[in-house]
Amino acid sequence: WHYVLEELFGRVTAVSCVTATHVPERVDEANHPYAATADDAAYGIFELDSGVIAQINSSWAVRVYRDELVEFQVDGTEGSAIAGLRNCRVQHRALTPKPVWNPDLPATEDFRAQWAEVPDNEEFDNGFKVQWEAYLRHVVAGEPFRWDFLAGARGVQLAELGLRSAREGARVEVPELRS
Repeated sequence: WHYVLEELFGRVTAVSCVTATHVPERVDEANHPYAATADDAAYGIFELDSGVIAQINSSWAVRVYRDELVEFQVDGTEGSAIAGLRNCRVQHRALTPKPVWNPDLPATEDFRAQWAEVPDNEEFDNGFKVQWEAYLRHVVAGEPFRWDFLAGARGVQLAELGLRSAREGARVEVPELRS
């Protein structure tokens, strides 16, 4: 998710990561059980040069209880947004309710209903397809390509540093790569 963080919020300067194998035994296509040899979840905290702290978790062991398979929630001082691949909802600070928490009473507010849907201004094509088409135009026609080798190297660097953080159980600084 490096490119998402970098494109939207800024350069990642540090990472803290934990990996886990929540399902230690799996079943193959022939219905034979086997011991898992790969983690099925990663939990990361990313510090960005913009001051943003991002938390991302990704797991094959999660049962979906959200509107889309992938959603990004961004919370800021002026409001929040939840964006998926198809839809986006927002809640401005001025419209944020101030419920009183009482553990002795059930919540009576429909918190989801208090978010506003962001209307689409146009129909968007599959983002992965759009990027591949731009890359192919770059290769064949020499058109500029926004994501260069260095951008790819930053993504690989962050993945490796995330694994290092998980192995060592420590926060890891992300050195800036330059061409």
